[in-house]
Amino acid sequence: MAQDRTLQLPDGSYFDLWEIEQEYETELHVDGKHPAASDENDGSPGQPLKTINAAAARAYPGTRVWIHGGVYRECVRPARGGEGSHKMISYEAYGDGEVLIKASVEAKQFRRSEGWNLRRFSPEGFKEEGSAVIWEIKLNPEDFKGYNPFCAVNILHDRLFIEYDKTDMTTYLNRRGMVFCDGKPLYQVSLFNQLADHPGSYWVEANGQTVHFRLWDDGDPKEHTIELTNREQCFAPEIPFLSYIKVKGLTCAHSATGAPVPQRGALSCFRGHHWIIEDCTIDWSNGVGIDIGNECWHHTFSEEQVIGSVIIRRCRIFNAGVCGIAGLFAKNILVEDNLIEGTGWQRMELSWEAGGIKVHDCTGSLIRRNIFTRTHGADHLWMDMGNENNRITQNLFLDGINQREAIFIECSRDGINLIDHNIFWNIEGRFDPKQIPEEPGSTGWYKLEETSVVNGYAVYGEGTDHIHMVNNFIGKCRSAGYYAKTVAFRIAWKRGGTSRDAKIWNNIFYDCKEAAVKFPTEHNESEGNLYLNMPGGYLRILYPAPTACLDLQAWQEFYGLDLEGQEGRLEVDIDTENYTLEIRKAKEQKGFPGRHAGKAPYLENLSDIHKVKARFITGSDFFGNTAEEDTCLPGPFGKLLENQVISIDPRRL
Repeated sequence: MAQDRTLQLPDGSYFDLWEIEQEYETELHVDGKHPAASDENDGSPGQPLKTINAAAARAYPGTRVWIHGGVYRECVRPARGGEGSHKMISYEAYGDGEVLIKASVEAKQFRRSEGWNLRRFSPEGFKEEGSAVIWEIKLNPEDFKGYNPFCAVNILHDRLFIEYDKTDMTTYLNRRGMVFCDGKPLYQVSLFNQLADHPGSYWVEANGQTVHFRLWDDGDPKEHTIELTNREQCFAPEIPFLSYIKVKGLTCAHSATGAPVPQRGALSCFRGHHWIIEDCTIDWSNGVGIDIGNECWHHTFSEEQVIGSVIIRRCRIFNAGVCGIAGLFAKNILVEDNLIEGTGWQRMELSWEAGGIKVHDCTGSLIRRNIFTRTHGADHLWMDMGNENNRITQNLFLDGINQREAIFIECSRDGINLIDHNIFWNIEGRFDPKQIPEEPGSTGWYKLEETSVVNGYAVYGEGTDHIHMVNNFIGKCRSAGYYAKTVAFRIAWKRGGTSRDAKIWNNIFYDCKEAAVKFPTEHNESEGNLYLNMPGGYLRILYPAPTACLDLQAWQEFYGLDLEGQEGRLEVDIDTENYTLEIRKAKEQKGFPGRHAGKAPYLENLSDIHKVKARFITGSDFFGNTAEEDTCLPGPFGKLLENQVISIDPRRL
């Protein structure tokens, strides 16, 4: 049987799929809704346990814990791990309804707020209170034993990296506790009187014992379900290094995690290895969704310590406040077929741990067939320091909101990181448009490059060598599809990064507003790319000064790059809600035929696109179709269809 080519890593080896089919020796049933449920029962189907923790205390290697549908308000604490890939401990949804583990308590007792002033002072004088209806909840100490997130601020103990002068600290200093009305979060304000300006909000008193809130319609909370977070996590061992654990089909919601570091997720491996997390949902985690690494760099670390070898598969991670998946020093990880949506709403990007996925020192890992979408102010994927032999393939990177770049690979110099057969769309940049200088008339004609204020990149390499981008589709970047810079003083072991040996091969770049490629120096390679709907000077070499802003003809003539390159004009639409793509002929052609007389034509039809030399690992396309050929089309698809709407959802569900 032929190997799955999408499992092949940049060094030519194949990812180690260490999991094997399990045969469990023991089964325990948990069913909190069963009339006979009790933690004193034997865990049989007729005598189920009431809580998941009761089963966790009894589960030994070779045990499957079947969890029946219902709401479980507890943090599951596995007492032990498995003995190996052949003898794991599994926590699985039974399949008779959603298993919902909530790190929250339902509030029942409310009263109207008293003794607090809603009047707000403005330069015009005091504003009247208006018709805002404010309620208060006195927290029950029994519900908050051991952890009260309304007493703790978001940012945790390692704050050394925050540049306070560059960021609004409000969200960092907000309380970790969240309030939900009918499953929808209320917005936290800093002062009581701000409740008057924000329907659907809450405020926490200084001692963290009383919460005041206002509903969107100023209604009565007794007519709604009001929940307050009262636990940090949903599923997390208290003992580190537990390994060979499987978690399948569970929903973890409302965890009051803080902002990393440490990286503590709603679902946590707590420094363990060889976990399988599949078919799970993470919803509204205040900080981190899932942590799979060493938690933080302040822990002692030995060379023999195993970190990683975690599989995260077919999960849905919604609305993680800071980071969807966090993995410090995690190696040999497989992240496939997941949806990571709405990460970063806390807007803590300058804590430097924000992203759909954030890893450090990651090696030998595979990130494939995932959808990253609507990440707020942070990267879809951030690989920080010392990453090598990783492959990022067949993913969708969509709709980055105030996003500087979709993928950030930082300070990695000792091996290839391969980005192939992905689709990037709509990276809008993170900057203040008011800082872009106005340049009327011919003012801007004689400058060397645009203002440095603007950003918005598909891939950004900072002091990183050996980034290989092969057969991707990159569309609608506010600045550039690929941008890199050298780093002189971020020393990694022996030297800073040079940002050399980038290989930009066989990609399609579409409608990038400043450039397709911004190389820091000429010590990089570009070949076989197709450039569509590009502005002038869209191929750049930034140093030595002055910056060279070139078209394809000059790129080929003076640097010998993209000798198989093509350019033209087509129209591409991607529906980021339904994950579809359509390519069609442009309504207006804006090429300059005279400029290309005797040179390569300016393409106007899909049929005009010619195949180019296949490079590196290109044995399969975006859909995993294999084709052992010496040539291929630019971009991620084995074939291009004009005027047809095609599904680009890469997940195998």
